Amino acid sequence: MIARPLDLSRPLHVHLLGIGGVGVSAVARLLLQRGFPVSGSDVRESSITLALRAEGATVTIGHSPANLAGAELVVVSTAIPETNPELIAARQSGMPVVHRSEVLGGLMVGRRAIGVTGTNGKGSVSALVAFLLDRAGLRPSFAIGAMLLDFATNAREGGGPHLVCELDESDGSFENTWPDRLVVNNLEADHLNYYKDLEGLLRHFATYLATPESPRLLHVFGDDANCRDVLRRAGRTAITFGRDAGTDYRMTALVLEGFGSRFTVSGPRGDLGDFVLNLPGEHNAMNAVAALSVVLEEGADLEACRAALPTFQGLENRFTLVRAGRHLVVKDYISHPAGIRSVLAGAKAFAPGRVVAVFKPYRFTMIHYLGDEYGTAFADAGLTLVTELYTAGEVPIPGVDAPWLVEKIRSAGSEVQFVPAMGDLLGVLRDRVAGDDTVIFFGGDDLFALADSFAAELQAKA
Repeated sequence: MIARPLDLSRPLHVHLLGIGGVGVSAVARLLLQRGFPVSGSDVRESSITLALRAEGATVTIGHSPANLAGAELVVVSTAIPETNPELIAARQSGMPVVHRSEVLGGLMVGRRAIGVTGTNGKGSVSALVAFLLDRAGLRPSFAIGAMLLDFATNAREGGGPHLVCELDESDGSFENTWPDRLVVNNLEADHLNYYKDLEGLLRHFATYLATPESPRLLHVFGDDANCRDVLRRAGRTAITFGRDAGTDYRMTALVLEGFGSRFTVSGPRGDLGDFVLNLPGEHNAMNAVAALSVVLEEGADLEACRAALPTFQGLENRFTLVRAGRHLVVKDYISHPAGIRSVLAGAKAFAPGRVVAVFKPYRFTMIHYLGDEYGTAFADAGLTLVTELYTAGEVPIPGVDAPWLVEKIRSAGSEVQFVPAMGDLLGVLRDRVAGDDTVIFFGGDDLFALADSFAAELQAKA
């Protein structure tokens, strides 16, 4: 953890490497809207880089030391390699280089800062917090690692006292930020390239929460044994949310209805009544309870939140659904088996026919450590198609690859087919998707482009 927040009391010229990334661009937008001169570079043009130019940033495609002209502070993310020529030039010249999270921490100074982290759902919870605060008239600022459909952006300066931020746990950089209130949505084995194993993840969180600099106000998923273990190790108490008896904000009477849910919430001071959410699955309902626990503690009006919640649209590529004739095509960025299991369970509530899952695995360490969990994660899919592994540059683990994962899924009793080349998926989908099947794609942008092509084909046929 850094010793103190980054000083952003004067408008430095900030240069961001990888400015087209959704997390880095959120920081760039907040800086721009606070009057900072902003420049940046990336390897390719995108809708984000084009939008940032229109918003006032100087954006260059391609990395070169010349791009640093005039910069006073250089910002990187974990995705930027040490061999980046701009990073090398900045360090050789003595120019300050900081991680994206440190800028986010500096932007929190003077604001009522709310951070959301955890393995699954942190983007949705932070988006819900920002949305509910906004609809309650509190005009929050926010920086979130996905596009919020209700605001058509991933970041904004709202003018109110609050700043809501999704905090990245993948590299431990959440500890470089300074929120007043922190939500830990859940903790499971993930990002094992950094933490090595579940124990490493839990130890990291416990150590952070035991420091005097960590947020004084905590919200945790009370049903999660790992969250409870971290609190015990850190000697901390927290406001809890969940379904278990004894949680401070407790969800009961959950009913999954088509593409949404209806549920009742009780709070520390009594019954809060019924709520409706038009996003599918128990996991999204619980995300809403987590957000309610935060905004109500921050003074948001209960009835304003109740009226607003059914209108929340969610995040881009977090269960983004398209109707294509008799079929439904869904894109979801999730790659963790617990998240996949939750999404597929939610899909059963509305899918008229069979659910077909298409999965691009992520990292050797993930599938190795969580192989058994992946084996059972696809139990609610009538058919699972697994394609080539995205290695993220990891060193291969002998015997652990996509065919190994396919056998794990098959041995758990699910029908599964391995499609080695992602480019062949369209042909397999044409052959195997029929009737009123719902097709859910789990992966990243390259797989989502294929999903868009498949949906377009289905719509053309219809």
